[in-house]
Amino acid sequence: MSARRGGMTDRAATTLRAHGRSAGGAMIALLAATALFALTACGDGDAPRWRSRDVFTAHLDTMVPQLMDRYAVPGASIAIVEEGEVVWTAAYGLADVEDARPMTVDSVCRAQSISKSLTAWGVVRLAEAGLVDLDRPVQDYLGGFTLPDTPYAEDDVTVRGLLSQTAGMPLGDVLAQYEPGAEMPTLREDLAAQARLFREPGVGFFYSNPGFDLLEIVIEEASGRPYAEYMRADVLEPLGMHDSTFEWDERLRPDFPTGYDLRGEPVPPYVYPAKASGGLLAPVEDLARFAAAEMTGEHAAEQDVLSPASISAMHAAETDVTGIFGAVSDSYGLGHFIERLPDGRTSVWHGGQGNGWMTHFQAVPSSGDGIVILTNSQRSWPMMGRILGDWATYAGLGSVKFTRIVWAENILWAIAGLIVLASIAQLGRLARDLRRGRRRVAPFSATAGGTRALLFALGAVILGALAWSAAQPYLLLSSVLPFVADWATAAAGLGAVTLIASALIAPTDGTTTVDDG
Repeated sequence: MSARRGGMTDRAATTLRAHGRSAGGAMIALLAATALFALTACGDGDAPRWRSRDVFTAHLDTMVPQLMDRYAVPGASIAIVEEGEVVWTAAYGLADVEDARPMTVDSVCRAQSISKSLTAWGVVRLAEAGLVDLDRPVQDYLGGFTLPDTPYAEDDVTVRGLLSQTAGMPLGDVLAQYEPGAEMPTLREDLAAQARLFREPGVGFFYSNPGFDLLEIVIEEASGRPYAEYMRADVLEPLGMHDSTFEWDERLRPDFPTGYDLRGEPVPPYVYPAKASGGLLAPVEDLARFAAAEMTGEHAAEQDVLSPASISAMHAAETDVTGIFGAVSDSYGLGHFIERLPDGRTSVWHGGQGNGWMTHFQAVPSSGDGIVILTNSQRSWPMMGRILGDWATYAGLGSVKFTRIVWAENILWAIAGLIVLASIAQLGRLARDLRRGRRRVAPFSATAGGTRALLFALGAVILGALAWSAAQPYLLLSSVLPFVADWATAAAGLGAVTLIASALIAPTDGTTTVDDG
């Protein structure tokens, strides 16, 4: 935000030094303190070691409500898995704020994209039965549905490519949702509009909902049954997920939690035209049973859905994860994000996000440790990052990459603080110089014209970007860091106004004091 003007006279330099020394020293001290706070907050520090499960869960009973209050999250349910067994569940807060209805461990919640991991189990089960070949073109299993024509080779889209998010499919429309029972597109109509290749299949990772929804057709064609029926009979029930479903049932409505969006507005129950990418409805303990079924070796669950070899194959890296997801994972397998823990072990996970909901499950197959977090709020990722960090410490895992969301939150706080401090300091200098006659409101003055024009343009661009952002129905930054993003936006607006003010208020002596201090 500083602009340095060449050719400064000795008199001007002396003036700037005289006026800038005290203010500049204080400013530097404030900036250094803010940066030091952010760096300290990002470090692991002396993380506590909880001696027992009872001590750790008591810690959660204290911490989780505090985090929910901090991030305006109405309700949450959490389950812990140890040695491949579900050992603890708890619920906090409200399923519905207006009715003061409590969240319970039996509350059936939207699992969102955790559904993808379950769908992967369903497809791999068909592969074990010889009904699906993961490396054949998916078109072979789509019945009468044909992938829309694009400039890319649709025949190169394999079942494995869809499972591993390497098929070249787009993210899809994340905002399309419908009231249960309302008229909506069929699965095939929806996919005809969304499942269009936008890049060459097989070139790398790109997260896609329509890609997984194509697997819904694969399951139906290969099994000869509706997707929800197959998943219930062949995956959910055998895993002990008796209260989970991929099909909305009106009997769920009275107790179904209300979701709350980024602004804290209530979101009533909704469904999607497709189910495979985000349609699962489940209570926290059922999802913990699924996390337990992900374990391998001595902690493997007794289940007859998939062989240990197939489970391990789903946990094997198919592609490196790039982009924003690369900050919290290393690779993607078949329906699972994968990360390498500090001690070399592998952890698998999947999160979910939808209008009014955020969810996460994480498992360490070799140790039998797992955790599930469900919330009826779209403001939950920083909270989940902090819970996951403490859980990783308790479980002796060192750390998990999802806690980087907490780092990002602290860094963004520091950046916003620096912008505010710098803006206040500069606005104070402008006011002082106006009062002393060293500056005047002269937008068209030729004095320092080039620098001031640049400042004005930069401020205008920032304000334009903020206006564009405010008009968007969804922004990833606001979703990942909802609370601090609001403050960072306000700080950026203040910084833009400061830049424009610095451009409109011209020096009277041929100097500029934008870099003073």
